Amino acid sequence: MEEANHESAARDASAEGRVSTGVDGLDKVLGGGFVPNRTYMVRGEPGAGKSILGMHFLRAGLDAGESVLYINLEESTKNVKQNAASLGVELDGVDFLDLSPDSEYFAQNLSYDIFSPDEVEGGSVTEEITSRVEELNPDRLFIDPLTQLRYLAPDDYQFRKQILSLMRFFNVQGSTVLFTAQATESRPDDDLQFICDGTLNLERTDERRAVTVTKFRGSDFQSGPHTLTIDRGGIEVFSNRLPQASECEFESETISSGVPELDQLLNGGIERGTVTIITGPTGVGKTTTGIQFMKEAAGRGERSVVYLFEENERTLRERSNAVNIPIEQMLDRDVLSINETESLSLSVDEFNQRVREEVEEKGAEIVMIDGIVGYKFALLGENDELTHNLHTLCKYLQNRGISVILINEVQDITGDFQVTDEGGLSYLADNILFLQHLELNGEMRKAVGVLKKRTSDFERQLREFRITEYGVKIGEPLTGLSGILSGRPETPNDGPEP
Repeated sequence: MEEANHESAARDASAEGRVSTGVDGLDKVLGGGFVPNRTYMVRGEPGAGKSILGMHFLRAGLDAGESVLYINLEESTKNVKQNAASLGVELDGVDFLDLSPDSEYFAQNLSYDIFSPDEVEGGSVTEEITSRVEELNPDRLFIDPLTQLRYLAPDDYQFRKQILSLMRFFNVQGSTVLFTAQATESRPDDDLQFICDGTLNLERTDERRAVTVTKFRGSDFQSGPHTLTIDRGGIEVFSNRLPQASECEFESETISSGVPELDQLLNGGIERGTVTIITGPTGVGKTTTGIQFMKEAAGRGERSVVYLFEENERTLRERSNAVNIPIEQMLDRDVLSINETESLSLSVDEFNQRVREEVEEKGAEIVMIDGIVGYKFALLGENDELTHNLHTLCKYLQNRGISVILINEVQDITGDFQVTDEGGLSYLADNILFLQHLELNGEMRKAVGVLKKRTSDFERQLREFRITEYGVKIGEPLTGLSGILSGRPETPNDGPEP
């Protein structure tokens, strides 16, 4: 909690005097928002979200009691408002200067150029813009798209000269300016990047959208790409950074599973702020074992959260209720949150943000990811990126004193026991608890044991493991058998069991 307060204070200090972009996540990326009275460019291909970002920028100004102006050079005011309404972005109160090709202004003036009035007949775009800005003296100004004016200039030199003059005029007026740009092979926008104080690149692929800040004068910023989504309500940005602050102050204590024999195997349980991997083949009881720790935590009034990547919530509810884990009551008391993740529906940045909200805002003290393989298949990103993120996420949670449980499934259901080290996570684990199917007297049984416990000693014997209608049951040590890890135990004197 103390670390969260320090982080919040630092963020508030850095954001002091900033101009909000209207998108909370982007403000965090920029260290609080835009620096006032400067000029910023948003680049990207059609449909990347440039205009929507401008709408958020102006809306934030209205909410702050500022005057704002939208200069639309491509789409009519009617279309802009319709697009905003479809996303739930309210633009009532925004002043518009419609300089789109079909606007009333050009129907009357019959000119569309950026030359001074003495060079052409009729009024000029430059004159119209400066006149409106002087009239309104806007705190925020959005031009969409500025590159449209390039087609009206006789050459690039005249274009740069006029744009530079306009930007200086806006700065004198005290406006914070955001404009969009759309580069082509024949008409790049490199010259505009030199003119502006900051550049935001919006990217869109078949799988994801992202924003990257490549220039930001007068301030530090978070390097990208950062996930960007567009949905009802407009744009959201999810930072690719997790806090790397020093460890939080938390009480070092052992967390019980509520099953005495399992706690005995683990020398009392698992410690707060550690990472535990529960590994084994399918159907052996890994998830139920993890939920058992959450059941005991709920009895202490602690909140837990589980992220499902390999089964659905309905199955988890039914299975837990059948083995005396009152998952419905835990949900009703808000000491448990279940999050089912659909395949390829989230980026790692979005997932990290969800975890942060559960921990920092809702107070979760145990986080379970079920399971590691499903995590890598379900989230958007390359395998190396996902592995790196899981490492980073676990370290972030450890530093906050959160107990992390990772469910890891090995491929072989029976046969010689193996621990699949998914992405080199074994070194990260403080505890490794394994479950194994075995055949005993022609009957399928299960065994449980501890492979690693970094913070203390542990019981080095194997015990029988059962899941009954009364919950998880752990038997006496299997001292009379050997070869259990092969899946076919044998007695020392009689040879393999029949």
